[in-house]
Amino acid sequence: MATFFQSVRQGFGRGGSNKNNNNNNNNNASKMSNGNPAQSPVPQAGHVSNSPSLTSNYSTVENPAVYDPDAPKYFFQEKYAPLNVKGNFLTLCACPKNVELGEWLAHQIVEQYRLLHGMLQVIQEVNTVTGLPICNESTCPTMSAGRLTYTWLVDSHAAKISAPKFINRVEKWIVSKIHDPVMFPTENVTGIPDTFAINDAAGTPALNPAANAAGDDWIGKSSGFPRTFYKDCQGIMKQMFRCYAHLYHAHWLNPFWHINKHDILNMCFVHFVTVAKYYKLVSDKEMEPMQPLIDLFIKQQRIPPEALAGGHWGQQSSS
Repeated sequence: MATFFQSVRQGFGRGGSNKNNNNNNNNNASKMSNGNPAQSPVPQAGHVSNSPSLTSNYSTVENPAVYDPDAPKYFFQEKYAPLNVKGNFLTLCACPKNVELGEWLAHQIVEQYRLLHGMLQVIQEVNTVTGLPICNESTCPTMSAGRLTYTWLVDSHAAKISAPKFINRVEKWIVSKIHDPVMFPTENVTGIPDTFAINDAAGTPALNPAANAAGDDWIGKSSGFPRTFYKDCQGIMKQMFRCYAHLYHAHWLNPFWHINKHDILNMCFVHFVTVAKYYKLVSDKEMEPMQPLIDLFIKQQRIPPEALAGGHWGQQSSS
């Protein structure tokens, strides 16, 4: 099988980027970051309600040289959380009946990385005046999201590395996963009957994440995906979420607000969270650094109710 995933992955770059597929808005945003960043006034601080993400028990490392933990989080306020599109993102993430779930999840991973990469390009664009990108070793010596600092495994030990190095390693790792023919196969699988995603195969172990570890069936088996495929998808989505968390906490004001592209960032993030929750790909604990914004989008029904608490798996059990 794997024909659906093969068709949607065509044109995806192997060099850690997907420049040909980025939309014009993302390209324009990255170009605008090269000029004077002070094109919009600094937003006025308002009240931000208490959230578990702001008082969590995460093991955190504060970096006062870069982050002020008491600085207002403008992106957690409704007036600074617009989207540049209208509609229900569920229509983009729900698996069609005639597409095998493994292939659909592979497509979702590629699409979410494409969107994230476009946002990362904005902070990676080199400023012609300073010769440095907005996110560099000096401005972002750690991969932080507020008081929380993410670490990277170096020689079997958790190490704090700069945000640009962390993001670069994440992008290379994701691209290597996507182009690994074992992890993300594109060759047709013969001799195995097709498995459909919704209703037609409801209740089978292949569509139940809890059954993957012990059962002889798993998500994507009929399309040639390995037993670890769903877990691999969770790992990729977790690292992508961490990139979004850094974009908001470290770079929402500069450059996204200053170049008036914060609405595009919001659009990409809402799409990401909808997919992550619908298929239970990122844990609630992992999402805590962005929970106030997620709560806001839920209140606005930007993130549809069907996506909450794992909409896909809930649909399977109720079918």
